[in-house]
Amino acid sequence: MTAIHFHDQRQQVLVTGATGFIGQLLVQALLADGHAVTALTRNPKKAARVLKGAVRSITRLDEIAPTEQIDVVINLAGARILGPRWTAARKQILHDSRVAFTEKLVDWMACMQHKPRLMLSASAIGYYGVQAEDDLTVLNEDAPSQPIFMSQLCRDWEHATQSARRYGVEAICMRFGLVLGDGGAFPMMALPIKLGLGGPLGSGRQTLSWIHVHDLLRGIAHLMSRPDTASRQAVYNFTAPEQPTQAQFSQAAAHQLGRPSFFPTPAMPVRFLLGEQADLLLKGQRVAPRALLKEGFVFDYPTVETAMAALLLR
Repeated sequence: MTAIHFHDQRQQVLVTGATGFIGQLLVQALLADGHAVTALTRNPKKAARVLKGAVRSITRLDEIAPTEQIDVVINLAGARILGPRWTAARKQILHDSRVAFTEKLVDWMACMQHKPRLMLSASAIGYYGVQAEDDLTVLNEDAPSQPIFMSQLCRDWEHATQSARRYGVEAICMRFGLVLGDGGAFPMMALPIKLGLGGPLGSGRQTLSWIHVHDLLRGIAHLMSRPDTASRQAVYNFTAPEQPTQAQFSQAAAHQLGRPSFFPTPAMPVRFLLGEQADLLLKGQRVAPRALLKEGFVFDYPTVETAMAALLLR
């Protein structure tokens, strides 16, 4: 993969969630481009191990002196969405790790003598809720949210992010689709296909909106490198231009690996295991990156075939 250029001038960057799948790759790319990184982490030993001691690791925001200069904040913090069932306690953990944490981050900015020029905060296309299989509506950044938990969580998360604008900080929400890479959910998704057991999940007709992790990092760089005077909107969809069905996604992966893709996974056991969050897998969203494309962003991996070739045939 080509190197990623974030900014012409050396930036002081605070990264939260720096030890996660995306965070580790982001920190590596920022360092390779010559920037200084401070990682806010609950586990400094893990940070020292996975980030190779190349960054400053802190466990509390007040370890950054109010007189210090932080140019950019990239907020990737948040407990894993897919996993334990969404009990009331789990929903509170998801809320606190995103909304409450982001509120604390903004409160910290308010106390800094030199405010960051830019805050880039993760969100998710879960903001849009779910779509019926026969709904061909393309969801751009101005599409509404829905009265379901994931949608409301993202809406509150973004509201917390946008409150940074009160202090003169340009705040941008990045709504991530399914992120494909060597970490995150993709290795588990690819395992049945590698074993020759891949196929449609549920009906297979649900739309899957995704992005290759390299394009995600390039999208962050795109937003960081724009002039401060540039007119930008507050929300960007981070999804590839192509929106395949889940069955087409599995077929593309199986094609690259020379494996079959006709073993279905019924919806019922998925719902039994995951409860409410099963909708994230069994119902789709047809999300388009209108804002990035409008600004001339060119995807290195615009189709699922190109992404699968890069991920599975290396």
